[in-house]
Amino acid sequence: MFVDQVNVFVKSGDGGNGMVAFRREKYVPNGGPAGGDGGKGGNVIFEVEEGLRTLMDFRYNRHFKAPRGENGMSKNMHGRNAEDLVVKVPPGTVVTDSQTGEVIADLVDHGQQAVIARGGRGGRGNTRFATPANPAPELSENGEPGEEREITLELKLLADVGLVGFPSVGKSTLLSVVSAAKPKIAEYHFTTLSPNLGVVETDDNRSFVMADLPGLIEGAHEGVGLGHQFLRHIERTRVIVHVVDMSGMEGRDPYEDFLKINDELKQYNLRLTERPQLIVANKMDIPGAEENLEVFKEQVGDYPIFPISAITKSGVRDLLFEIANQLEKTPEFPLTEPEKEEEERVLYKHQTEEQPFEISRESDGTFVIRGAKIERLFKMTDFSRDESVRRFSQQMRRMGIDQALRERGAEDGDAVRILEYEFEFIE
Repeated sequence: MFVDQVNVFVKSGDGGNGMVAFRREKYVPNGGPAGGDGGKGGNVIFEVEEGLRTLMDFRYNRHFKAPRGENGMSKNMHGRNAEDLVVKVPPGTVVTDSQTGEVIADLVDHGQQAVIARGGRGGRGNTRFATPANPAPELSENGEPGEEREITLELKLLADVGLVGFPSVGKSTLLSVVSAAKPKIAEYHFTTLSPNLGVVETDDNRSFVMADLPGLIEGAHEGVGLGHQFLRHIERTRVIVHVVDMSGMEGRDPYEDFLKINDELKQYNLRLTERPQLIVANKMDIPGAEENLEVFKEQVGDYPIFPISAITKSGVRDLLFEIANQLEKTPEFPLTEPEKEEEERVLYKHQTEEQPFEISRESDGTFVIRGAKIERLFKMTDFSRDESVRRFSQQMRRMGIDQALRERGAEDGDAVRILEYEFEFIE
């Protein structure tokens, strides 16, 4: 089965906890703090592996979690950093954040890597908190939590040439004739349910990759039929080969088919119209095709048309030569708008600063504090030590949480919750 889109969950490793420890050697009378820092958590890294062709492996394993860093140790020994988790993906994989829709990485070349989730930093040991006023602190940090996110992996085939056209116009037959690919061929619509790739070599030893893509129908850009699967892959191709059934056996007008397919390409992505397009008039061995071709030429105009019969291989050789010629003079099309190199400038955008916290109140009167920053500080606090608790309360005060609670009507003894933990508000 060909799998070209899948949702997965990734989580990088948490940082290791810092340690509270003291020097206890016999001949070191003043001692002092000696707690080491925790190690860094592992990143989740996606790497392109040339041998992979689909996202099949992700159907059965949708959770990827990197290891956490080692805790700090006594004698100022740093915890070991965790190994990164490297996940192999096929070339042409686009990684998108499922919640925001932001493209995180576009992975194309073999060996290309992208950090999808960064590991948390290690917590600091008590050595880091020593000051002249407090030379022996009983204070350390827990490791920073690793990033976690839901992502969408989308595979866009890396083919030089894409065969487009209505169902049953002969795309699969053409691919099977010019390459060693063996797509399914039958006398009914939508025989091809997933893209097929084939390497084509011309008689003058030029080669390219051709993709036979699922048949289009009207409304494909809105997901009708197999269009939503097909259109994703045509974005990568450099030359579009439009196969038209010139026999008219199924009662369709070749020119109407041509207009409808091009309209679907335009509706999906206007930039697809920039690619060179060759028209292949297929099934010329069937009676009536010659007359239809003459009418079609008058309607189409300047497009290059190649009359062929995929069954008898008539005209196929000249078609392959022209495809190879077009590829030699056609650059790769970037998926995003190209940046203007001549204008090198820094663009400053106004962005609303993310709120460090927000306060809400539940029906039972409990005040609930939320926010990425305060939750991260909470998770990095070791509540088994009084000094760590005092430090956390000072951090809350500096962030303005105490004052915000008072303004919301909090009184002495009211319950306040952060994550799953509750504590009392004390004036």
